[in-house]
Amino acid sequence: MKKIILVILLICIAECYVAAQTDDANLVWAEGKIIHAVTKQPIEAKIIYQSLPYGNRVGSLAGSAYTFPFLDGEKYAIMVQAEGFEPVKLMLDPAEANTEKKVVKDIELKEGKVPEKHPVGHVMRLENLIFEQGKARINADSYAELDILVDMLTTHKGMIIQLEGHTDYLGPAKDNMELSKKRVEAVRNYLISKGINKAQVKTKAFGGTKPLSTAGTPEAHASNRRVEVRVLQN
Repeated sequence: MKKIILVILLICIAECYVAAQTDDANLVWAEGKIIHAVTKQPIEAKIIYQSLPYGNRVGSLAGSAYTFPFLDGEKYAIMVQAEGFEPVKLMLDPAEANTEKKVVKDIELKEGKVPEKHPVGHVMRLENLIFEQGKARINADSYAELDILVDMLTTHKGMIIQLEGHTDYLGPAKDNMELSKKRVEAVRNYLISKGINKAQVKTKAFGGTKPLSTAGTPEAHASNRRVEVRVLQN
């Protein structure tokens, strides 16, 4: 009996080893260099990467190059920061791997400037903010634009903004108001998750009460669905 159990155990160990080797062989890797956009010289940077869409896998590196595996075939967002340079955030997709199972992407950094300080009352529209249809979940493609807002609030710590949520005017007014409220709260939560002080970010929901257009076309309805940023204090 003991011999049978031992044989079964050895078979299981062997199968696990083969599976692990197979998984490693099938892994796709991301790799690239961090370079100056003009001189093409390497730049020492902080590199943070996280799986999409939920960010449940996060890693960080320091140096002028990066490499990490795409686990479970997930897409990854990668953020690169270096003193004196504008931060860069982009998405890497394992589906774009070459024949060597690598996604190779060199990242160029531009010499940075302090994020602009807007006057009180200034209103900015988040043009690339994308939500799932009829929901308040932020699409990962929106993170790059939101991180620009993070940089602005981090640099100007006395700035207070108000996130203003709008929907189109189709459907029940109560549902539209609730959706716009949830969407601005989702944006606020993202900013706070990046280290922004809660006191810097207020929210206000308008539902479909303030449309930009009443033309009734699909394009007009799309333009009415938006989140705007109003500067309340500098």
